[in-house]
Amino acid sequence: MPTIIESSFETTGHRYAITVSRWNEFITKRLLEGALDCMRMHGVDDSGITVVHCPGAFELPLVVHKLAGSGLYDAVLALGAVIRGATPHFEHVAGQAANGVASAALATGVPCMFGVLTVDTIEQAIERAGSKAGNKGWEAAMAAIEMVNLLRAIPG
Repeated sequence: MPTIIESSFETTGHRYAITVSRWNEFITKRLLEGALDCMRMHGVDDSGITVVHCPGAFELPLVVHKLAGSGLYDAVLALGAVIRGATPHFEHVAGQAANGVASAALATGVPCMFGVLTVDTIEQAIERAGSKAGNKGWEAAMAAIEMVNLLRAIPG
């Protein structure tokens, strides 16, 4: 029989950092609210949550890396919204944000969750920030809680 390692959703004593982009704040504010609601519902006290605002999605990776490398947090969430426009700017920003957050996780060993919406329209962003398609901030928070516990369950 194989060894099976699974996570839990225990949050006692965990500390989380959430960095949220100010760009498209009418969307990112909703993502932040979703993440905070999720954490509170799962027993994370406000004293275990630090929220850091940064200018835009492109700046998220540097902030995430600094937070993850500080040794103060069990997981870091990056929340933002990149909405496609008429120029290739979207691809550059979205790609760099995704790569940077992933690189921060690999460099530090701290779960760094990518809660950045990459959408074609404002309507799609609204749907993913708390209406038809749920709230991706909530989902990023759930993934952070699960990843903290999963990494602790893996031996070594």
